[in-house]
Amino acid sequence: MRIDIITVLPEMIEGALNCSILKRAQDKGLVQFGLHNLRDYTLDKHRRVDDYPFGGEAGMVLQIEPIDRCISHLKSQRDYDEVIFTTPDGEQFSQKTANELSLLENLIILCGHYKGVDYRVREHLVTREISIGDFVLTGGELAAAMIADAVVRVIPGAIGDEQSALSDSFQDNLLAPPVYTRPAEYKGWRVPDVLLSGHERKIAEWRLEQAHERTKRLRPDLLK
Repeated sequence: MRIDIITVLPEMIEGALNCSILKRAQDKGLVQFGLHNLRDYTLDKHRRVDDYPFGGEAGMVLQIEPIDRCISHLKSQRDYDEVIFTTPDGEQFSQKTANELSLLENLIILCGHYKGVDYRVREHLVTREISIGDFVLTGGELAAAMIADAVVRVIPGAIGDEQSALSDSFQDNLLAPPVYTRPAEYKGWRVPDVLLSGHERKIAEWRLEQAHERTKRLRPDLLK
């Protein structure tokens, strides 16, 4: 898989892409990242990529021309399955979305910034708009890093134990059950006996019961 990220702040994402699972996935040849500074695609001598909105609204808007230049340049090199725009009013990102995107080969993620982008970008250049939640960030860089992390970690081979990813919260519309490790007792707080029993069927049943209980209590909407 290849993920190209278009941003005005590449340094904000660079660190996240070069550590932990994302770095190991790159080292294994499972994913390639390309960071593209939008300012490299403007013809403005001051490298400006934004301007005031027509109509007098407050804030600054990313211009269509440098975005179109960058996307066109990338598309001249390979075919892309999706051109994603990170925006608070996009579709809600979920584990299901991450699973779907992990099956694709080439993605572009355009990071929103300032007041947003010239709407013609959304009308003509992007194929999917994604939000990581009902809140507004200064830019879409953090959202792009989160999307990349969630997508790459479910690519087979990215995690040493693939079953670990399959048992994460939201994979089956349930929250993950509680997990414990050594010591079995600490300050009088004991690990549930069933987890120490070695009885695989009972442990599996307990985990499923706990997953349902936690989901019902914390995220009942997932059970609908």
